[in-house]
Amino acid sequence: MTTDLVTWLDTAEPDAVTAAAGPKMGSLAELGRAGFGVPRGFAVTTAAYALHVGASGLDLLADRVLAGVRDPHRQEAVEAASARIRGAFEEVDVIEPVAAAVVECYGELCDRSSRPQVPAAVRSSATGEDSASASFAGVFDTHLGVSGSGRVVEAVRSCWASLFTGRAIRYRLEHGLSHRRTPMGVGVVELVNARSSGVAFSVHPVTGKRDRMVIEANWGWGEAVVRGLVTPDRVEVGKDDRRVLRHEVAAKEFLSVLDGRAGRVAEVPMPERLRKRAVLDEEEIGCVVDAVLAIERHYGHPVDVEWVIDRDRVPGGQVTIVQARPITVQPRSGTVAAWDPVAYAAKYAFGSGAGRPCR
Repeated sequence: MTTDLVTWLDTAEPDAVTAAAGPKMGSLAELGRAGFGVPRGFAVTTAAYALHVGASGLDLLADRVLAGVRDPHRQEAVEAASARIRGAFEEVDVIEPVAAAVVECYGELCDRSSRPQVPAAVRSSATGEDSASASFAGVFDTHLGVSGSGRVVEAVRSCWASLFTGRAIRYRLEHGLSHRRTPMGVGVVELVNARSSGVAFSVHPVTGKRDRMVIEANWGWGEAVVRGLVTPDRVEVGKDDRRVLRHEVAAKEFLSVLDGRAGRVAEVPMPERLRKRAVLDEEEIGCVVDAVLAIERHYGHPVDVEWVIDRDRVPGGQVTIVQARPITVQPRSGTVAAWDPVAYAAKYAFGSGAGRPCR
C-alpha cells in the first residue's frame, strides 16, 4: 500500500520518500536501494501529519500557544508551551484515514516478517532535519519495541507530538524557524533482534583525523547508552590497513532488552558473563568497517552510521544499517575535545533525533 499518507521504503524512489516523509526515511530507502542491509518498513508521510493537525485544529492551537513564546532562554515558558501542545496531541485520536492506513501497513509488515505482532521501531523524521543551516540531532522521539496496531498508531502520534518538545521549540526559536516549515514524517520499521548495536564514524569524530575510524558498541539495543547507564566499548581502526589500533572494553552494567508485554525496550542488569566481555569480535569489527567505508564511498564524504548485528547473523553476513548521516562538524586544527560516549550516543547513535542524512 502506497498512498499520499503512507509509503513503503523498498518500493518508492528515495527522493520521493525524502520529500514525503523526511530525510531520515529517505536515507534508509536509498541505503536499501544501494544494496545495504536495512530493516523492512514504511513511512507515514508529512501529508498524513498535516491532515491530522489540520482536521483536529492542533496546528492552530500550536500557533496560539507559541505566539506567546519568543525568548528561547525563558525555559519555564518554553516547557509550559511544550506540555500544553503535547498534552493536546495525546488527547486527540489519530484521524481515521491515517489510522486505517497505518494499521493496514503494519499488518502487511507483520506478514512480510512472518510474525503476527512484529516489534517495530517508530522513528520521527522531520522534513527540516536536512536543512543546510539546521540540525535537530537528538531532539525528536523514537519508540523501540512497539507491537500491535493500536500501539503503533499511538507511537506515530507521540512522534508527531515530539515536534513540540521543549528542545525542539527552543531550537526553532534560536534559529528563526516555524513548526509549520518542519512537518513530521514517521518511520515504522521492523525492530532488528539486536545481539549488539552501535555507531561508527568513518573519520575520528573528536580529532577529525581521516586515516582512522571509530566504532562504539554495546550489547543489545543502545538505549542503556543513551540513558547514561552504560559506557560502550570503543574501537579505533586504521582505514588503510583495517588494523585495530585501540580496543577499549568497558564494564557494562545494564542491557536494553525487549519487554514484549509492555511493548517497549527496557533496561535490566547485564548478565555477569557479558559485563567485561568485548561486544565485537575481529570478524564483526571487520564487517562494520566494511559497511561504513562502503557507505562513505557511496556518498563521497565522511559519515556516521548506526548499525545493528542481528542475533541470527552468521559470520560473513550483513550488518544491518538503521541510519547514516554526514559528519559535517569537526574540531578546528589543534583542538581536541573530550570524548563523551553518552553525548555522542544521544546525538548520533540509537537516539531519538537525526542530523542531516546522507544525500
